[in-house]
This record gives sequence, C-alpha cells and structure tokens, in this order.
Amino acid sequence: MSRSTAHSPTDRHGTARTPGTQDPPETSRAPDGDHGPDGAGARRGQDSRTAVTVFVALGANLVIALAKAVGGIFSGSPALLSEAAHSIADSLNEVFLLASLKRSRRAPDDQHPFGYGKERYFWSLLAAVGIFVMGGCFSFFQGAEALSAGSSEDHSGYLVGLAVLGVALVAEGSSLVRALVQVRGHAREANRGMATELRRGDDPTLRTVLAEDSTACLGVVFALLGMWLHMVTGQVAYEATASFLIGALLVYVAYRLARESRGRLIGEAIDPVQRREFRRFLESQPEIDTVTTLLTMRLGNDSTLVAARVDLFPGLDSEEVEEVLVRVKTAMAELWPHADQVFLDVTDASAKDRAKARADRRELDETVAAVEREDDGA
Repeated sequence: MSRSTAHSPTDRHGTARTPGTQDPPETSRAPDGDHGPDGAGARRGQDSRTAVTVFVALGANLVIALAKAVGGIFSGSPALLSEAAHSIADSLNEVFLLASLKRSRRAPDDQHPFGYGKERYFWSLLAAVGIFVMGGCFSFFQGAEALSAGSSEDHSGYLVGLAVLGVALVAEGSSLVRALVQVRGHAREANRGMATELRRGDDPTLRTVLAEDSTACLGVVFALLGMWLHMVTGQVAYEATASFLIGALLVYVAYRLARESRGRLIGEAIDPVQRREFRRFLESQPEIDTVTTLLTMRLGNDSTLVAARVDLFPGLDSEEVEEVLVRVKTAMAELWPHADQVFLDVTDASAKDRAKARADRRELDETVAAVEREDDGA
C-alpha cells in the first residue's frame, strides 16, 4: 500500500510523533501467567499441575465409586446408589479430561492450522454430558423408584452405608482441597482474588474437576442427611428427596459446564480487559491513526486469534507499511505469547469508520469498568 501525502503522524493530543518510535502500552498484564517470554513454559507447568489434580480426583473417585456401589447394594439405599452413579460419572469424566490435556497440545497441521487447543472444550463438553446422563438422570431414577416401591430399612446395612459416605466425604474433600490450592496458585499468578479466578479462569479442565469435587462433597452431605433421616423416621421419602437433590445438583452443574464449553467451541472473544489492552497497544503505535475493528477469538488456553483493521497515517510507502506490520505483530507476540495468530489489515477509514471506532472504544471501556467493579465486589 502506498500513500502519496506525507506528513508527520501525530498522537491523540495533536503532538507530532516520529514514525518508528513506539509508546508503551498503558497496560501490559497478561492473565494466568501468560505474560512475558516464559508464558508458554508457565502454561506447560500449569498443565502438569492440572494433570496431577485430575489423577488425584480420578483415583479418589474410583475407590469411592466401588465403596458406594457395594454399600448401596448391601443397604439398598437409593441415595447411596445415586452417589455411586455420581462417582462413576466423575471417574469417566476425568478420563475425558486427561485425554483433553494430551490432545490439546498437538502441533498444528494442514487440517488444523490453528492447532488443537479447542480439544479441551470438546472433552469438557463430553464430561458435562456424562455428568448429566450418568449422574443426574440415574439419581432421578433412583429417587422415583424409591418413592414408588418403598423400602424396608436394614439398620446394620445403613450403618455401613453411613460409614462409606463418611470416608467418601474425607476423600472428596481432599481432592477438592487439591483443586482449590491450584486455583489459588492461578489467582496469585494472575494478580486477582480467588472469587475472580473461579469466575474468570480459562482452564476448562481445572474448572470441571473443581465443579465435580464441589458437587461430590455436597452430594455426599445430601446422601448422609437422607440416610440418617430415613433411619430415624423410617420414611424412605427422605432418601428419595436426597436422590432428587443430588440429581438436580448434577444437572445444574452439567448445564453450567456445557454452556461454558459451548461458548468457547463456537468461538468466544477473550477477556475484555485484554481486548482493551490490545486496542490501546495498537492505538499507541506512531504509524497507526485509527483501529477501526478489533476482533479476538480464543483458540485454546494458550492460543488467541487477533484480527484488526487499522488505518495508517499518510506518508508510508508499501515497504514501510510491511515493516510496521511485522514490528507490531512481533511486539504483540512478545508482550502476549498466547496472541500467536495476529492478522492486521490496512484500510482507509471513513468518517463512519472513525465514529464506530470511538463508539467501540467507549463500549469496551464501559465493559471493562463493569468487570472491574464486579471483581472489586467479589
């Protein structure tokens, strides 16, 4: 691209700027440890810690599932059988999550030029389906069957069942603590609180394990209360209610996990704070007059697509334009290693384009302000 009109670019305040100089971006934070040249290594380290967390949860769930199944059959408890189905579903889901950790790291190829980062979201979606079908639906079935058939309690069998659930609560709690410790580590690396990290963390594998462990602990509490009330009152309705509550809990968690995975599978923009950082960085470049469009899409935990239309100041020939674009893309990759797919399109901005760019900037600032208020209140 060549422009014949030559003048010195000016900044937003009308001060002359010399082409080739670069103002630092107003912010340079990259969440989740991805900022700086060691970002990829930090992400690999996080993946290793996540894999350990998943293995801990898998081992706990396999042992607990067997104990619950045996205890449920021995006692005839619908709540305990519901919890056995819950643990079996969690065990299968953790196998899915381990597959996602391995498959999402594969290198790009001709068929998948942007890599396999979205494998994580696909396997997390399968895990959500597993929670819904194997856990939630079976729990509802157990509750309905208990209400329709009735049950004669065996106090010795129920004492065994309560003991199994007590051990299960300790094991599930240990796995939950492990997941929470990792989330706290992520929050510390991203310089934000635990509540914010739980809401905005971008690792679907860790979020799924955390959701499973949390619901498992709560489900065990429901089962304990249902079995204890059944023993005290002789009314099977309490255990049936516990099964329904476990089922409702699992269905809700499955819905939330599936909704998050769906959003990222179909193409979701990155965090608005980072979108504003990208825009401010581009606008700070001395050769860029206007950023008319900025589009982002999350391609994986450590891969982001950035596509921007920029209007350059006049006076640059085609070779200088090429140098500018290469320099800007290289600088972005150094500041944000996860921004590994950057596409810049040089365009002539019309008055309408400039007005739209100003409106987009205001809207993004308002969105970021809302996010920051939400984070401060968390």
